[in-house]
Amino acid sequence: MRTSLALVVAGLCVALVVSIVLATGLGPTSIAPGLTARIVLAHLLDAMHVGHAAHTWSASQDTIVWLIRLPRVLLAGIVGASLAMVGVALQAVTANRLADPHLLGVSAGATLGAVAATLFLGAVFGPFTLSLLAFMGALAATAIVITLAHRHGRLDSDRLLLSGVAVSFVMLAAANLLLYLGDQRAAASVLFWTLGGLGLARWNLLVVPAVIALLGAIVLIGRRRELNALMTGDLAAVSLGVSVARMRREVFLVSSLVTSAMVAVSGSIGFIGLVTPHFCRPLVSSEHGRLLPVSALSGAILLIWADVAARTLIAPEDLPIGVVTALVGGTLFVVLMRVERRR
Repeated sequence: MRTSLALVVAGLCVALVVSIVLATGLGPTSIAPGLTARIVLAHLLDAMHVGHAAHTWSASQDTIVWLIRLPRVLLAGIVGASLAMVGVALQAVTANRLADPHLLGVSAGATLGAVAATLFLGAVFGPFTLSLLAFMGALAATAIVITLAHRHGRLDSDRLLLSGVAVSFVMLAAANLLLYLGDQRAAASVLFWTLGGLGLARWNLLVVPAVIALLGAIVLIGRRRELNALMTGDLAAVSLGVSVARMRREVFLVSSLVTSAMVAVSGSIGFIGLVTPHFCRPLVSSEHGRLLPVSALSGAILLIWADVAARTLIAPEDLPIGVVTALVGGTLFVVLMRVERRR
């Protein structure tokens, strides 16, 4: 019997809040959870123009919590939730549970666009240059993968995965070539996009990815019935009145937009979209009205703690978060496969 959705969501919400408080206090300079919560609450009350007691913490503690760590933790939550939802949607429309934005080349395409914008274009389109080029790269990669994966007029899920891996390698090779050919001083700074990282997080950086993540969630949850139908196969989906081709185009477009927005602020982060849905299905089933919100909360928690590991394992230096998610996500996926095989 599946666990009650309300109970699972409530538990994950509590776990997410606790994770945010604990993760904000962890680092080279540790800050107690109680003090972290008081600092955050004081700033929230200030924003609402509500009076509060005098501060009992130092200015450096206030800066660490409010200006450095909390935006980074929140960005990790936004990116983790977004990648998990995209992974759920891609696995549904491709009927392949190995699909995720990283394996299907979407992340690599967005990375190539971001690297090209940083090295050669600057701010030619204003502050949205990076996001725009990342989106164009993700969309181009998606179009190439879909074209290669079609067989006899139908989308072959096995060819889709193989095409995604091939396109991902090509896109990353092109990004590395641009890094090699570009200004080496700039190339060192954009290596971040190929390895992933949240060190650039600031309050003014959270607005765009948060809005895009929210819009993506609304669209995907609104299409939950169509996603459920696509999981049963194209013929069954058509018999239920679903326009398979239109639905796939819509999901791929939304996935590209959401992924490119996340890559623009965090670089390429793999395995979150692949692993999270697999751990959530045994809890709430494969029904997408249940799976999408639970996966979003789980992905947020997972990436928050991956970022804690990234900034504490070799402190005071940051380990690229893409390295952490690949190590942890790959290990968890192997364990999951062994468990499912035993079942």
